[in-house]
Amino acid sequence: MELPDGDGKNLVQGICVACHETTLINGSVGYDQEGWEYLISGMITLADPIKSQITGYLAEHFPASGTRQPTLVSGDEVIEIREWRADVLGQRPRDTFMHTDGTIWWAGMYGSVVGMIDPATGEQTTYTLDPTARPHSVIEGPDGDVYYSGNSNNTIGRIDRETGEIRVYPTGNPEIRDPHTMAFADDGALWFTAQNSNYYGRLDPETGEFYTAQPPTDGARPYGIRKDSEGMIWIAYRGAFKIARVNPETREIDEFETPSYGMANPKNYFVRRLAIDSQDNVWYVDSAMGEIGRFNPRTGEFKQWPSPSGPDSHPYAIHVVNDKVWYNESRQRPDALVRFDPETESFQSWAIPSGIGVIRNMDGTPDGNLVIAQSMTNTVGLVLIGEENIAKYSDILVSQN
Repeated sequence: MELPDGDGKNLVQGICVACHETTLINGSVGYDQEGWEYLISGMITLADPIKSQITGYLAEHFPASGTRQPTLVSGDEVIEIREWRADVLGQRPRDTFMHTDGTIWWAGMYGSVVGMIDPATGEQTTYTLDPTARPHSVIEGPDGDVYYSGNSNNTIGRIDRETGEIRVYPTGNPEIRDPHTMAFADDGALWFTAQNSNYYGRLDPETGEFYTAQPPTDGARPYGIRKDSEGMIWIAYRGAFKIARVNPETREIDEFETPSYGMANPKNYFVRRLAIDSQDNVWYVDSAMGEIGRFNPRTGEFKQWPSPSGPDSHPYAIHVVNDKVWYNESRQRPDALVRFDPETESFQSWAIPSGIGVIRNMDGTPDGNLVIAQSMTNTVGLVLIGEENIAKYSDILVSQN
């Protein structure tokens, strides 16, 4: 798609289009010059006057359109969001978690790195992986080591928390090309999804042995994955209005159709992620319909609720904290963080400070907070939930906002 003529066009074509197609620029919601500067500063360091020419051109021809604004809902919950820019520019951090030692980790997919920050000091550590790894997700193992999914080289990796040494486990299945998201079973085995390959699998970290299988549904595209309190593994299907349960002992898999099953869906996504509450209810995002849902495995009952910003809001990441459901509306600008109270069936939402997008996964902390990452702005964040947590962390956190 041709860019409009103007001062700075050649620079945009030479620098921006070297990595991005022009359709991304033409299809953006647009920003003022300050907004374009903030977005670009997470990707590349540019000196003036080049930076001024590029951002001036973009602001003139692609100004803030005001479209896709979230419908924010007020409420009684109080939160504070602390954010940090990842050291390696352009890595697009995603899939954060808080380690038991209090550090925050993430997958820097586009930089083939795994990042870690101590939120008390702001000090970051970067673990450089094989350039072909492009890690999609990271997770803490029962041993305290950090595991990542090699989304582009068909591997699972393991970072020794003490030494930083990296061990790589090739899946050995040539049909799997994209290990995606991971969850540990009660026996210490790591289960993972591989959405584009339409596989899920299991790794024994001690032996390096893999088990891999395809779901019963063709084109299911296994995506999000979680473990419940009984040890069952739950999987979200990006390619179907279904969720699945895997018994890690028998390896039997059961599929459950969500209420949207059979509905027309021109979008290329269905159910991205899921989370488990204290009663082992399965909460999930119906990304296609702009809703969140709950499945009760004991009764087989489903129920769904429309998200405040509507059917095109694209709920994406989801987690349950103290039986309150948290998720994001990923298509809104700014990206909105939403809280849902199942008891009152009420919503509350906030605009994320660096909300150019997108939170692709989120996780809880031991003390009832959330860790997030904004891929497009190269930031990772800690969401402090409630006055007690805000007060607790106010004097010990270092952040950039």
